Amino acid sequence: ELNLAGNYLHRLPEEVTSLLHLQSINLSRNRFRRFPEPLAAVTTLETIDLEENEIADVPAEKLATMASLRSLNLRANPVGPEARLLVRPLVPFDLLLSPEEPVPKA
Repeated sequence: ELNLAGNYLHRLPEEVTSLLHLQSINLSRNRFRRFPEPLAAVTTLETIDLEENEIADVPAEKLATMASLRSLNLRANPVGPEARLLVRPLVPFDLLLSPEEPVPKA
């Protein structure tokens, strides 16, 4: 388990892929704008917490290849409606998202 919450991180080093027994990573309350790509190569990951970052797009295809992944928390991220529609049918794990904000009427 690796807890890097609240560290103002905006990227992960490739070396995270060498953590061969990593099952859970907490990256909440950081500054990620994109899903940290090196995580997709960590085959043992079961839980990823990315709550309260700045992630708007989700790499659904890469996430779908993560066989051990059971839960991905993306609450309090500006995930767009397109990403929400694409991800849900592709991923076999629990995807936690904040409710969509209603679109203000002009």
